[in-house]
Amino acid sequence: MNLRFVEAFLWVARLKSITRAADKLCLTQSAVSSRIASLEEELGVALIDRRERHFRLTNSGNRFLIYAERLLAIQRELKDEIGIAEPQAMTMRIGCIESVLHTWLIPLVEHLRRTQPHIEFELAVEMTPVITEQLRRGGLDLAFAALPAAGEGIRVTELPSLEMVFVGRRREAERAGKWTLPEILEHDVLTFQRGSQPHVALIEVIRRAGLESGRIHTISSISALARMVEGGFGFATLPRATVPGFARGADLAVLDCEPRLAPLPIHASYWAYPGAPQMEAAVQEAIAFVRGFPIDGTT
Repeated sequence: MNLRFVEAFLWVARLKSITRAADKLCLTQSAVSSRIASLEEELGVALIDRRERHFRLTNSGNRFLIYAERLLAIQRELKDEIGIAEPQAMTMRIGCIESVLHTWLIPLVEHLRRTQPHIEFELAVEMTPVITEQLRRGGLDLAFAALPAAGEGIRVTELPSLEMVFVGRRREAERAGKWTLPEILEHDVLTFQRGSQPHVALIEVIRRAGLESGRIHTISSISALARMVEGGFGFATLPRATVPGFARGADLAVLDCEPRLAPLPIHASYWAYPGAPQMEAAVQEAIAFVRGFPIDGTT
């Protein structure tokens, strides 16, 4: 039994689409369909119910899926035991939210370039719903977002969260005494896009204090938030770890204030690769690097 055909079936079953599986495996749709057909001919049963308008495995397909995962896991164990003389070139598709881009994405890629020189990277920076959906549909191998992705075969690891702070111009940050929430709300406040975790957390802090929301503006770009604060537009909520990068040569600093904002959670979501030990090892190395990365948000 050709294990490449088994792998094609596994991804079709996981992604519930021949088209998405073809994209994932960098194959044509006809090639994936041909591999599934060859498996069905060899096994003597249909694996996909082609009578349904929506994707569905047959009973035999569901049973074979269990064995497919076992077969590819055994293949991986063999590769690990025997060893591979030369690492094979591969593409690692990583997606992240912008907070991650401005915190530890670049050091992570630099680290993997040194330790995994055979890897080529495809990087995507989007909002959490876009990133998690891209991973779920097979367009990414590893995603760093505020929410975990969900799906059969997807694994999730919770990573250290990012402390959120209010940011203003230096002269505002250097004034005597702490800023209170009512004082902050006398100014325009900038935060992440509507419905995001930082936006919801800010509204919750204001609600618990029994105050009016005031003028709260939502912007999807962290860089734009920083530029607008520097231009005197108001205050912004940002991850503390991102501030030093923006503050170099810019009129920005963290405000000393009484209200505490909820931290920004970060989750790593990634596909299990039972037949690809190199990808599995690279993903685990990436997660381990992020766990140990020193997040220093002092300014």
